[in-house]
Amino acid sequence: MEHVHHRRVSAGTLAALIAVWGLILAVPPVILLSQRDAWLAALERPEAQADWDDFRNAMREQTGRDGPVQRKVPKSPEPPLRVWLRDYVGLAIAAWLVLGGTLGLCTAALVVGAATSRDGPQSAAEDRPGSGRDDEKQNDRDAEDAEQRRHGN
Repeated sequence: MEHVHHRRVSAGTLAALIAVWGLILAVPPVILLSQRDAWLAALERPEAQADWDDFRNAMREQTGRDGPVQRKVPKSPEPPLRVWLRDYVGLAIAAWLVLGGTLGLCTAALVVGAATSRDGPQSAAEDRPGSGRDDEKQNDRDAEDAEQRRHGN
C-alpha cells in the first residue's frame, strides 16, 4: 500500500491567504462606496444627461436601417450608470461578496492543495535513505505468502 506524503500549510501562510482573500473582498466595495457620491454628482450634471439624450437620439435614428447590427433605443431616460449607482449598488456589493468570495475560496483551496501535495504519489519509505531494501524485503515476504497459499498452507 502506497502512502502519499503531504506537507502541511503553516499557520502564517493560512493567515496570509485569509488576509488577502479578505482584502480582495473588502477593497472594491469600499472604493465603490467612497466614490459613489462623486460619480453620482458627475452623472447628474446637465452635460451628462445631454450626452445620454444625444446617444438615445442617435440610436432612434439608426433603428430600422438595414445593416449587420439592429439598433434599439435604450428605454431608460437616465444614464444606466446613474441608475445603477443610485438604485442597485447594494445588490452589486452583495453579488461581489457572494461570487467573489466563492471564487476566492475555490482558488485558495486549489492553491493550498497544489502547494501541499507532492509531484506524484510516493511512499513515505522513499523519503528515507536506504529504503529500497525495505521494499525488497516486503516483496520477498509477499512472494513467500503467495507461494504458501498456492501450496495450501
